[in-house]
This record gives sequence, structure tokens and C-alpha cells, in this order.
Amino acid sequence: MTRWIIITGMISLLLAGCSQQSGNPLLQEWKTPFGVPPVDKIEVGHYVPAYKVAMAEHKTEIDNIVNNTEAPTFQNTIEALDAAGGLLSKVSNVFGVLNSVITTDEMQATARTLSPLTTKHYDDIKLNSDLFKRVKAVYEQKESLDLNGEQMRLLEERYKNFIRGGANLSDDKKAELRIINEKVGMLSLEFGENLLKETNAFELVIDNKEDLDGLTEGIIQGAAETATTRGHEGKWVFTTHRPSMYPFLTYSTKRNLREILYKAYINRGNNNNEADNNAILSELAALRVKRANIMGFNSHADFIISNNMAQTPKAVYDLLGDLWKPTMKMAKREVKAMQKIIKSEGHSFKLQSWDWWNYAEKVKKAKYDLDEAEIRPYFKLEYVREGAFMVANKLWGLTFTERHDIPVYHEEVKVFEVKEADGSHVGILYTDYFPRATKRGGAWMNSFRKQHKGVTPVITNNGNFTRPVGDTPSLLSFDEATTLFHEFGHALHGLLSKCTYNSLSGTSVKRDFVELPSQIMENWASHPEVMKLYAKHYETGEAIPQELINKIEKASHFNQGFITGEYLAASFLDMDWHSMTESIEHDPTIFENKAMKRIKLIDEIIPRYRSTYFSHIFAGGYSAGYYVYIWAAVLDTDAFGAFEEKGLFDQATAASLRENIFSKGNSKDPMELFKTFRGREPKVDFLLAKRGLK
Repeated sequence: MTRWIIITGMISLLLAGCSQQSGNPLLQEWKTPFGVPPVDKIEVGHYVPAYKVAMAEHKTEIDNIVNNTEAPTFQNTIEALDAAGGLLSKVSNVFGVLNSVITTDEMQATARTLSPLTTKHYDDIKLNSDLFKRVKAVYEQKESLDLNGEQMRLLEERYKNFIRGGANLSDDKKAELRIINEKVGMLSLEFGENLLKETNAFELVIDNKEDLDGLTEGIIQGAAETATTRGHEGKWVFTTHRPSMYPFLTYSTKRNLREILYKAYINRGNNNNEADNNAILSELAALRVKRANIMGFNSHADFIISNNMAQTPKAVYDLLGDLWKPTMKMAKREVKAMQKIIKSEGHSFKLQSWDWWNYAEKVKKAKYDLDEAEIRPYFKLEYVREGAFMVANKLWGLTFTERHDIPVYHEEVKVFEVKEADGSHVGILYTDYFPRATKRGGAWMNSFRKQHKGVTPVITNNGNFTRPVGDTPSLLSFDEATTLFHEFGHALHGLLSKCTYNSLSGTSVKRDFVELPSQIMENWASHPEVMKLYAKHYETGEAIPQELINKIEKASHFNQGFITGEYLAASFLDMDWHSMTESIEHDPTIFENKAMKRIKLIDEIIPRYRSTYFSHIFAGGYSAGYYVYIWAAVLDTDAFGAFEEKGLFDQATAASLRENIFSKGNSKDPMELFKTFRGREPKVDFLLAKRGLK
């Protein structure tokens, strides 16, 4: 009877699974071009059932590895682990991509449901003693195994990940770790949700046309369109979304309104309301200390950075410190120049942080005869995108063909097939460039599907760039154009990956190495020879004149005290939050003020991200890692130096860059990859020269 009940139950489960799979596109074979996800058919209600089926399948695959009666080998344990969870990756990749660009209440509720389920699922794997025994058995005989370089890297990384996941902990510590991991996951999710609410909630409504003084017609028209979409017909609205806020801060003559908008931006998550992030981030930081201590590390920073190129928090602090003194020296000079203009205008007020954009623009006009409004007409979004494609074509022969037969999740999304020079398929690239209320802020790259043996990548690029206004197309600021190239670099890292194993491929590299492929692309975006090829006037089609290029070049060191200073300040803040050695909660405002006082940040600058909206570290994967952008800047400026020495599109250098940086993923140690490309370790001189800090 018992056996009959078990068999009947198994049949019921199988039938239920078949029923779910038959009506759930996430669980079906995708008969779309190149097997891309059918995003036009996926509904919010499909995710939780699909996750449950996929996690059950993954658990079965893990159980099969654990219960294998054969002795552990690289093939039946390490390779099998890498191959396991294919369906779960397929489902979670789709949810991960779409939850950042369609962040509705329903999607957020789904994320909250899934967070504890997925945390438990992966903890069950990382803390599985029997599974770890098999991994350890293979690792301990690694020297006698006939493994190639990538196989050895996979074995070492897999073993290390188990150790870092808590596999060697006692049972009571494992139980404590599970609780912490679940709390951290939920708090991070809540932090991001609150930030999106705060960003979307504020609006500066202007009903007096005189309060638009100083703004260009395009900015005014854009604000009118925003007002209409927000139910303020006939008025003008500015928000804390950067494409709306920065032009207002730059050009508005209404200092009181600049202050209101700016303070709304820097106080997001710090308004003592239902979306307040103070308690969340304080608990998060304390929990991370506790987790690090359980793992045998003094701090979260020690734990995280030990797995990065930097190795130690001291190395990070040393780099930040080396750059801090010349940066602040330059920032103080910038303040003096702006204060001089304030005085010349007959004002007596002291420059404040909300004044910086406005008076920096005035200094730029006075010193370099350069106006941001003069630049934008040459950086039509479509031209900039084609410029990025053109650089990839000149370097590696890649082509990008728009496809109209691939389903998209929003009408503004464009899809491109990427091919080699010989016409062979490389992968698929989605671009989604404009802000929406249901889309998180910033710019980022993601993957619907990562490259690995026999599987081509499906990559996304996302931004929040200036929208078209009326009959005027999207005209980017120079910073936005550079950001587009940056994210395209991340996309190329995913597209050009040539790895056997999924867990090592694409951007799955050390956090302080991942920004090298993205940041090196910025160098082509700003190079005069390249600008002549892609920067064209949106009305006449004429290339950007040499006179304007000269102005941009001369102004390249302009405002670097501020730009580098606000970034470094945020990096110090991140490191301070995660260098704590005791699991104690702190008042974020007091903690932040103390951190900035220690480095002697000038009053006119605040960190690029204050704690309550620092999503990189409290809702993303950059905790104890925001420093990586400046670390990678050392790498990218040095690496681009090879092209400056041999030619912008030198084919041998380009081939080496692709072979040793873009294609290798995490299949080799990153410093070894850099040294193979450059012939030596990186030097900081190139970065100092580029930023005028030398």
C-alpha cells in the first residue's frame, strides 16, 4: 500500500509539472530566433511556478552528483556542478533582467516572494556537506589530474566558492549563516524598492514661466512633456531622474529652486517615511560584519576584497589615499574659480553643493568657450550607438544588424544580431536607453543568456539617457555618450566571451577587473579621431568641427577635482561602512559625517552617493567594491596606452585585447591576463595624466 501511495504521488507531481510546463513559457522550449526569451508572452504569474519547477530540477541534479556511487572525478563532480541548474539559470536570468526594467508592484511582490526561496535553495547547495566532500576530494588530487588551464581554474574557483559559502562551518554556524543570508537578501531588495519609490515620488512643479529662466527651449519642452505625463498639464515638472535634474542644476538661474531639487535628490531614502532606508542600511552593514566574522574575517571588506585583485582593504585605502590629496587640491582651485564668478555677479553667498553644476558651467564657458548646449546637437543617441558599433567593427570586424523579428518587453527596446566579419553569429544585443517610472536608475549591462560551450550569448544594455522631445531626437550630453560606450564595453565582454564553462564566462570575473572592458571603451568615445567619425550634427549631418573638438580636449581636465572627488568620497564611505569589525548598528548620518570629516572632504562637495541611496553597495553587488571603478581606471588607461602607442585600431593590439581580456572571462587570473596583454603590470601614471592630477 505504501509503495502504491508513493507511486501515485510521483505520478501526480509529474502531471502537475507537465501542466505547469505546458502553459508557462518560461518552462517551454523557446522557438524564437536564436532561442531568445519570449518576453512578449511571459506574465508576472509565470515566475514563481517556474522558479519552483526549476529549483526542484536543480535539486535533483545536485542529488544525482552527491549520490553518485563512483569516486569523485573532475567530470562527474566539478563539470556536473557547472552544468547543473540550466533551467534555473534560464528562468532567473529572465526575471533578473525584466525586474530591473519593469519594476511594477507585482514584480516587486514576486521578488519578495522569491528572495527567501532562492536564498535557501543556494544555501542548501553551498552548505551541503556531502557535496563539498566530493568537491574537496577532487581538489585535493588536482596536481595529479590532467587538467587544462580553464579546467584547473574551474576546480579552484568552485572549491574556493564552497569555502567562502560556509561549507567548512559547524552546523550551528551554518544555521546562523542561513538566517543572515535570508535577512540580507530581503533588506537589499527593500532598499532598492524604497529608492525607486523615492526617486519617482518627487517632482518640482513650476507654474510660473519666469522660474524657467536660463533653461534652453529643449529643456523647457521636455519638462512640459513630463508635466503632462504626470497630470500637470500646462505646467513644467523636473524630477530627481538625472536627465531631468542635471540640466536644471546646470542652467537654471533660480538658485532657490536648484537647492530644492538638489536636496530632494540627496535626501532620497532619508525622509523618515515608509521608504526610509536608514534602518535598513544600518542593519545590512551590521549583518555583513556578523557574516564576515562567522567566516573568519575581521570585516566584510576583508572578506570581499580577499577575493579581488586588490586582496586587502589596505591596498584599496592606499590607492584612494594616493589620489585624494591631488584631487582635493584641484577641487579647491575649482571652488576659487567659481567663487570668483559669484563675486563678479555681485553676489556675496558662499558656493554650495547645489551651485556646483551652474557655476562650473559658467567657468567652462569663460575659460574654454565651451557650452554643453553647443555639444549636444552632435551626439544624437543613434549616432553615438552607431559610433560604438563602428569602433567594434574597426577593432574586430563585428557587425550589428537590427532585427525586427525578435520579441521585446517594451516598444523602445531595439535588438541587434552581432556577427563576425565572416558573417558567423556571435550573439544578440538588446538596447533600452530611456528612463521610465518602472525602471531603476543608472546604466547597466545584463544577460538573458551567458556564453558557454555550444551556447551563444544574449546581452542587454540599459540606460536612463535624455529622451527625445517633440520633433527633436534624443541628444546626449558628452557624459551620457561616454556612458553608452561604457555599457557597450560590458556588453562586448559578454558577447566576445569564449569560455567552456558557464560559471567562468563573460563578466563573471573579479569585481575590480570587470570594469576594465567597459572603461577602456570610453577612451575611444572621447578620442578626437573617433569623434570625427560618429559625432554628427543631428540636423545637417556634418561632422563635429575641429574647433569644438579642440575645446572639448582643452576642457578634458576641467572639473576633475569635483568628478574624481565625489567619486572617491563615495568609495571611502563604502569602505568605511564595510571595514567595521563589530556588528553594531550606526546612525547613517552621523556615520557618514564622521567618515567625510576624516578625509577632510570640502563642504562644497558631497559623496556621489550618500548612504541612503547608495544602491551600488546596499542593493547591488558592489559592497566593499565601489572602489573598483578607479582601480579599473588604472588598468584601462594603461591598456589604452598600447593603442596610443601603436594606433587606435592597430589590428595586432586589438586581437590581443580580445584574446586576453574580452574573451577569457574568469578562466585565468586577471593580473596574468593584463600582463599578457601589456607585457607588464599596470602603472598609475596613465590615469594621473588623463585626469590632470599629475
